[in-house]
Amino acid sequence: MRRREFITLFGSAVAWPLAARAQRPEQMRRIGVLSGLAADDQDNKVRLAAIQQRLQQLG
Repeated sequence: MRRREFITLFGSAVAWPLAARAQRPEQMRRIGVLSGLAADDQDNKVRLAAIQQRLQQLG
């Protein structure tokens, strides 16, 4: 085996896992909301529902 063939074969073997990993589907994004209000506060629930509804509209 010549040197160029060996380098080509070795480079392909090293690049294979990188190419396979690059084809994974996009992961779901997560968004966190910090609030200084109580969890049972009605105004807070309304705000969180509005945020969630808008995010659903945006996809």
